Amino acid sequence: MQNRIQITQVQPQIDGGRYAAKGVNNRQIPVSAVCFREGHDLVAASVRFRAINEHDWRITPLSAQTFDRFTATITPDSLGAWEFEIVAWTDHWRSWCDGMRKKVDAFVPDLDVDFADGAQILNEHIALAEDDPSAQAQLHALATALTDPTYPYADRIKAAEDPRIDALIRAHPWMPDASFSGALPLWIDRKRAAFSTWYEFFPRSIGSDGFTSGTFAQAESALPRIAEMGFDVVYLPPIHPIGITNRKGPNNSLIAGPNDPGVPWAIGSDEGGHMAVHPALGTLDDFDHFVQAVKDLGMEVALDFAIQCSPDHPWVKEHPEWFRIKSDGSIAYAENPPKKYQDIYPIDFSTPDQEGLWNALYEVVMFWIGHDIAIFRVDNPHTKALNFWEWLIDKVHQTNPDVIFLAEAFTRPVMMHQLAKLGFTQSYTYFAWRRHKQEMIDYVVELVTETADFLRPNFWPNTPDILTDQLQSGSRAMFEIRWALAALLSPNAGMYSGYELLEHTAVALGSEEYKDSEKYQFKPRDFNKAHSIAPWIKLVNGWRHTYPHFQHLTNVWFHGADHDDVLVFSKHDPNGGDPLLAVIHMGANEPINTWVHLDLQRLGLPEQASYKVRDLVSGNTWFWHGAHNPVSLNPWNGAPMHLFDLSQKVD
Repeated sequence: MQNRIQITQVQPQIDGGRYAAKGVNNRQIPVSAVCFREGHDLVAASVRFRAINEHDWRITPLSAQTFDRFTATITPDSLGAWEFEIVAWTDHWRSWCDGMRKKVDAFVPDLDVDFADGAQILNEHIALAEDDPSAQAQLHALATALTDPTYPYADRIKAAEDPRIDALIRAHPWMPDASFSGALPLWIDRKRAAFSTWYEFFPRSIGSDGFTSGTFAQAESALPRIAEMGFDVVYLPPIHPIGITNRKGPNNSLIAGPNDPGVPWAIGSDEGGHMAVHPALGTLDDFDHFVQAVKDLGMEVALDFAIQCSPDHPWVKEHPEWFRIKSDGSIAYAENPPKKYQDIYPIDFSTPDQEGLWNALYEVVMFWIGHDIAIFRVDNPHTKALNFWEWLIDKVHQTNPDVIFLAEAFTRPVMMHQLAKLGFTQSYTYFAWRRHKQEMIDYVVELVTETADFLRPNFWPNTPDILTDQLQSGSRAMFEIRWALAALLSPNAGMYSGYELLEHTAVALGSEEYKDSEKYQFKPRDFNKAHSIAPWIKLVNGWRHTYPHFQHLTNVWFHGADHDDVLVFSKHDPNGGDPLLAVIHMGANEPINTWVHLDLQRLGLPEQASYKVRDLVSGNTWFWHGAHNPVSLNPWNGAPMHLFDLSQKVD
């Protein structure tokens, strides 16, 4: 017999349950569903959930909202695979109470039989409360009162509507016609999966004189500065031996000199492959020491996982079947027309030795996990077989559910979305190319409404491959603005070293490649230069760590401003505190005086409210009234933004 209770629109679910929605350990996950049935009887519902290795379900009641939608939050408390299911049933008790209230209010006579029916419903709940004698006694007392002929009808229904009775009914539900949605998967990550601040640097440049490589030991000297700025993930490009054949020289030249270090992504030489470190950087023991030094400062190392080889990689000789052979017998090098990467051989995932290839790549990841690495930035995953990623991430997570994978896939949306569904923890985004106010609003709204259950965005204003035209201006204010936007709109954000020094020179007009790119050469820097914006970065990152508002993605709301270059958004406090309001100059070309138009309801303020706004940037305080107020932004003399604390109300 088919269930009479209909359960639809269950959230979160990804592609009908084919993929797991993402959550964070000990963080609430909103759950909702539409539950209804024919007729006038009311429906009750709950969500039951459990870790995949648990036998017993944990149960949380769902609250009825408008239009038959039911909502609740659940809080998984361990890493790994979970599942949840919606259960809905006819709420016989509340249906009876609702009908009886109408009859009593209409002074319908002769209701003793109707009240006896209510007592029978209570008896069903009493039988289900055998492990709770107190509940049984209270429900039994009410059942007796409902059938007491000396007790007025109005008093009987009032006793039945006592919220304490409703709580007992919910705790011991009678569900003879229960319907089930079917279990849906969840994947629960650690907190850093949802909130992280990345800093990318090449360890070979720290301590280098421009001609010889720096070492892991020397790179440790950079760590206190990185931690001081408020970063918690130190991301290293590939640290493996680099090939000699077709090695690239400065600015991607085809001829390398004897002191040119080559591109770190051209992995492998006679000195080893993906499970070796470049001898110029030090030994594996030196690397382990570096990792511990990072941990001692409260940070974590992320390693680059690039599935490609130089022509000198041991795999080229040992497993030529893992590469694509051209008609002339040569191995095909990587291309992204018109770009050519003669120093890199891509892996051919159509190899007849799929099992051998996949297991070898799994061993690479597990090798570095054995060296205390639990974060991997994955290079160009969209050019590798998707079924491989689903297999690899699942296999790694079976024993190491804490491992984080960041997908570096600047490609079409459908591919980025699919990688996230397959298990990638975080994803690079199009943030760097969202230059104007409305396109930034549209993009963030898309991320928080359409993909938030499976794609965690990581906003980067620059990378070694991305120097946008905005940053090529060299404007200090623009560098400050772009980091503030990245860090305050997305709980995951990162930057590439040199950003704090306003590095902005492109290799050619119209190019997004850096001139004298660090990909091809050593690049020692003086990070103590007076024009460094490290203090600004520290300030912004401090807000991220101080205020939980910036540690979540979906708690953003955009407000209005008259000027097209002024972006206004608030983020509410998930712990119930006052919201914060950001007003950011996106153009950085000139001072702006404009009006902002606030959604007071979203800010928790009544219409025509008077209130203080304290700017966390300058420390200044203004008195505002109502929804419409003036602001001034001067990127030439001061800061290009305000961050307003709205906690001070005015009576």
